[in-house]
Parts: sequence; C-alpha cells; structure tokens
Amino acid sequence: MAESLSRAEDLAVVTVVSNFQKLVEVVERKDADAALIDPERLHGDCMAAACEIRRVRPLCGVALIVDAPTRTFVDQALGAGVLSIIPRSAGLRRLIDSVRGVASGQVVMDPQLLSAAGRQDGPLSDREADVLRLTASGASVKEMSGELYLSSGTIRNLASGAIKKLGARNRYDAVRIASEQCWI
Repeated sequence: MAESLSRAEDLAVVTVVSNFQKLVEVVERKDADAALIDPERLHGDCMAAACEIRRVRPLCGVALIVDAPTRTFVDQALGAGVLSIIPRSAGLRRLIDSVRGVASGQVVMDPQLLSAAGRQDGPLSDREADVLRLTASGASVKEMSGELYLSSGTIRNLASGAIKKLGARNRYDAVRIASEQCWI
C-alpha cells in the first residue's frame, strides 16, 4: 500500500510503522499532513493513536482503513478526530483521494457511514444493526462472527431479533426495511 501511495504525484510516504508510539513520534517529527492507520497492523489502540496525533499535530489529517466499520466504531473514530474511514476493499484511486482530502483537512467519508454515526432512533440495537449492515455487504454468518467477535449462534439470534422487530420475512428483507428507514 505504501509503495502504491508513493507513486501518486503529490504524495510522499514518509515511513511505515507498526506501533502507536512510533507513529505519533514520526507524525510530529516529520511534520506530516496525513496519517493513514490500519488498525489490524498497528500494535496499540488506533483511536488513542488518532487522538494523540491530533493533539501533537492538530493539522495532520487522520484516516483509518478498515473492513466493515460498525456504527460504534464510526462514532468513536469521529470523536477521536478521524477525517476518513476507508473500506479495505476501496480501490487505489479512492485511497489516494481520501489521503489527499484528509491532508487538506477535509472529511472524506462515505455518506452512509456519516448518516449512521450517532443515530439512536429505530427499533434495532447496535449489534442488530451491525449484523444487518454486514448482511448487506454480503458477509456470511461465519464472516460476521469473526468480524464482530461473536459466536455464529449469537449472530443468528441477533438477525432473528432484527427480523422480528422489523416484521421482515428473512434477514435480507430486514436489510431492505432497515435501509429504507435509514436505520443502517
């Protein structure tokens, strides 16, 4: 990823680090305009890293690259000063555009992620909404189980609860209803 980003005309990858303390130190020392954080590859709390980066270098934009962010994750990220949450499946062009945007202080985020942030209305619990969001992305029960750190049985129970609350025929119908109502 760093090599691909460094090929972009107006981007320079300063360094690649794997721990929170080193990241903050490099951002401060190199006067970085943007920090791209992959929570799966950064040893430490990515939200704490984002907060610390914003504290030591307020003009440095922070972007996270993740698989399928939950509503709670988006809320935490926005609270930590993150300007972009980029899906891991995004193409190189989108990644480069997001990094350029956060470097200039812009929020570059999928509108669906922003509309989900902070929403508490609707009948669904956060976990039920997470299961429906992942269902909409095409994730299997096993994949959802791994992503949400829940057992397959719990995933099925959450899907069943959402189906009942929404009066849906199945979890895909529940996704349709929840999407139409902007609950996910």
